[in-house]
Amino acid sequence: MKTADDAIRRALIEDYGVLGRAPEPDLQGLVQLAATVCGVPTAVINIIDDRSQHQIAAVGFEPAVCSREDSMCAVVFREPGHTVVEDATRDDRFAGNPFVTGEVANVRFYASSPLITPSGVPIGTVCIFDEEPRELPDEESAALALIAHQIVDVLELRRLTRELGESNEQLENFAAQVAHDLRNPLTALTGYIELASEVPEVAEVPAASRALARAESVADRMSGMIARLLDYASVGGAPIRRSTVEVGPLVASTMEDLRSAGLDNGAEVAIEASVPVPADPTLLGVLIQNLVGNAVKFAGAGERTPAITVTVGTVVAGVRIIVDDNGPGVPPAEREVVFEPLERGSNVAVPGFGIGLATCNRIVQSHGGRMGIDESPSGGARVWVVLPSA
Repeated sequence: MKTADDAIRRALIEDYGVLGRAPEPDLQGLVQLAATVCGVPTAVINIIDDRSQHQIAAVGFEPAVCSREDSMCAVVFREPGHTVVEDATRDDRFAGNPFVTGEVANVRFYASSPLITPSGVPIGTVCIFDEEPRELPDEESAALALIAHQIVDVLELRRLTRELGESNEQLENFAAQVAHDLRNPLTALTGYIELASEVPEVAEVPAASRALARAESVADRMSGMIARLLDYASVGGAPIRRSTVEVGPLVASTMEDLRSAGLDNGAEVAIEASVPVPADPTLLGVLIQNLVGNAVKFAGAGERTPAITVTVGTVVAGVRIIVDDNGPGVPPAEREVVFEPLERGSNVAVPGFGIGLATCNRIVQSHGGRMGIDESPSGGARVWVVLPSA
């Protein structure tokens, strides 16, 4: 009879997505490591559900599927624990098993360690065996248990990566739907506001003109927010196409756009770029536009003239981009929070949607890099990005 435990185990196994597939190279590498470290000719990773034992990676034979009743690992799976059997023919639990009697194989030495998920649910084993009786030294036994933990880590990483991909796809679909559902009526609303502002009777009433101007400003803000959300959601959907990109022209282009829109705040920008950056040119352009635009906006919020320095150089992990400004900076307690969507920290006096840094973070993560915020030598914020060289 199937139990709730079986249902939970089956659901977890399904989440890992390893059944019915060719052995994954990372799992195959771990099972090869188990065989090599323990000095045996045969090793296997078993996933055990309520009906069958699925061999998802193996050394010494081709992985297959067998019934749970015939499985050696299913015997110890009832009470999962590290198991070492020097001679299976002398162990009452295994002496009549088809893998021992010769019906399927002639196993003598057998050892296994359970695969237990972070939630505490056993889903299978990594096991090693030989056709000759033998002992397993403590060091090798401990290594087998450690490999079992590593196998679970690999399975968890696969699950999280797949869920992230599905989440990104859902986010893109949601953003596209938002754009479709809101942009058309918003465009119509903006058109009506423009028509109303051109009516002489309305234009002659100062209060009405001010109200229409505010309504137009709100509509523009909503349109901008929709566009930003769509940009944020689309990052990571397309494959990264790396090339070597010079940062100087991207900074110059960003400043030209800001000046054209009257948003440069008279900023003075210095560029110290000694190396090109290995990145997707389009995404790097969005990254620089957001980082430099943010620096100019926040540094120019007070009476000071924004002074921005963009530095590019090599570090051990790859290439680092630094954007320093002389603005108010970011308090230490907020330096991680501001990378979340719609989070703007305590400096809400400066206009914005709280999406720019979140978009930057997605771009950096899609390249396998890291970013963070420190205090700048000029007193403001230092935003740094490290992208791997390959």
